[in-house]
Amino acid sequence: MNLADILAPTYLQMLQALSGWLEKAAASDFGEEGAALTSARLAPDMFPLSTQIRFACVQAQEGMSRVRGVPLPASVSVLLDEGRNAGEHPGSIADARTRIAETIAFVETAAADVRQIAPSAPLAHELPQGMVFDLTAEQYVRDWALPQFYFHLMTAYTILRAQGVDLGKADYVAHMFAYLRPGTLPAQ
Repeated sequence: MNLADILAPTYLQMLQALSGWLEKAAASDFGEEGAALTSARLAPDMFPLSTQIRFACVQAQEGMSRVRGVPLPASVSVLLDEGRNAGEHPGSIADARTRIAETIAFVETAAADVRQIAPSAPLAHELPQGMVFDLTAEQYVRDWALPQFYFHLMTAYTILRAQGVDLGKADYVAHMFAYLRPGTLPAQ
């Protein structure tokens, strides 16, 4: 199994779940605009929901690009800029779902491309404030790409729950129902 084969299914199933959570939010009292929701934060010093969603998309696009050894797409810069400015311009739930759909399309296209770097290949990961992490590609996937993606994903889930969106564990693991043995789902 190569690194993209680890990342792509994880990104796809969880981005689809995130879009589903937002669909539930839009169907509730928040509506498609959902400005109060997209501006919501867990704490004053944390980014709002709209940023968490954009940064989850950044992590997916960045991760797929790095393990393929290709430059980051221009959409990463756009998402980062939107995310950093989301306090003033949070966008709507529909905007967030569009960004997720664009990222899903990107991941699907990238996953079909067979270019891969070796798990042992050196990878320098530079953060905007100038810190640089020297990792192997495998370490990058294990210690950065997946944890950072899940951080933003789970922060989005927690904000949605804290704002009253009716989500539960089944919404988080919706992808698992494809593996459910027939006849084993408990009666409601």
